[in-house]
Amino acid sequence: MALGIYISVPFCRTKCSYCNFASDVFSRTAFERYVERVCADIGNAEHIAEEMGGNIERVVDSIYLGGGTPTVLEAGQLERIFAAVRAEFEVGPDAEVTVECAPGTLTPAVIESLLRCGVNRLSLGVQSFVDAEAAAVGRLHKRATVVEEIARLRAAGIANINVDLIAGLPHQSAESWDVSLAETIATGAPHVSVYMLEVDEDSRLGRELIAGGTRYHAHFVPDEDAVVDFYLAACEKLEAVGVVQYEISNFARAGFESRHNLKYWTRHPYLGFGVDAHSMLVSASLDTEAVRFATTDALEQFVGGARLQRTAVSRQSALEENFFLGLRLVRGVNLTALSASFGEEAIGNFTGTVAELVKDGLLQQDASLIRLTSRGRLLSNGVFERFLSPAEVLASERRFAK
Repeated sequence: MALGIYISVPFCRTKCSYCNFASDVFSRTAFERYVERVCADIGNAEHIAEEMGGNIERVVDSIYLGGGTPTVLEAGQLERIFAAVRAEFEVGPDAEVTVECAPGTLTPAVIESLLRCGVNRLSLGVQSFVDAEAAAVGRLHKRATVVEEIARLRAAGIANINVDLIAGLPHQSAESWDVSLAETIATGAPHVSVYMLEVDEDSRLGRELIAGGTRYHAHFVPDEDAVVDFYLAACEKLEAVGVVQYEISNFARAGFESRHNLKYWTRHPYLGFGVDAHSMLVSASLDTEAVRFATTDALEQFVGGARLQRTAVSRQSALEENFFLGLRLVRGVNLTALSASFGEEAIGNFTGTVAELVKDGLLQQDASLIRLTSRGRLLSNGVFERFLSPAEVLASERRFAK
């Protein structure tokens, strides 16, 4: 089974108020030490996997540079990272190679560098096509910048483009959300990700909302009902133009689904490098199904060689993950397939849970296939808690939020 590679680049030009990821603004002097450490870890991948107790695959069919904003790195630094991956692994000729970008960073020189690295997919953190909304949360681009850069990417031969949107930004209204959806559709991007604003202690805006304050335009954040309406409008309008929902937050034209992210949701092996990067490999031990391990979320600790945090995935945990992750996908979970892997008795333990969720209108069941209903997708965390312990739900949300 081919491996996926994720590489975290935690550097940004500015820290957006809604962001709850391990990224920030750092001096460019930090970039070089970071790239050196990431490249060293990639070169040491086999030893890392062995130390963690996982079986490593040599063939790679997806690479994902996320962040942060990977395109703030120098062209030479980007190329060294990709060279390190290709030196250590067999990257397939048809591999999906994605880089996340903040609009405004895709200069002609950067695009040329990405092409030299074999990048064939770009994910643009647009969030809103309404300039005032983007500015309110710290985005530095304008609508015109996005349109110009998408045209530049297409001219360079990169047509596999994702546009990220966030429903629930300060000052957002039904009318302005319609503008963002219409502009997104007009770009012709074959993949769109729609996230509902997360309110938690890990972002400045989230903390301000919880405190009931007004900094970061928090008092202009739409209420929960409005955000749900925005999300449902996105589902309807994207579906109408053939950009079909295939996961809770992701929509694509046929054949443009994110191969890398599908690895997370289908529990295929992947290795993560860099700050706050997560990995999952098939276990080398017969006592466990898989091993998960993660790096520190602190830059200085990572560069200083902080130890990885390892979690052994038991057979029961693996079964629970199949429910938690599989139900994120619109196609759902095949109970017959799970029975073949884990046994009928193990699956039977969830029969009552499935029946109750179907009765509550959160799941629908067709023979052996179960999937979230439209209402279930809106209340998905509550559904997942029925299959997992609360602690595991929180841990899983962190691993698969991106």
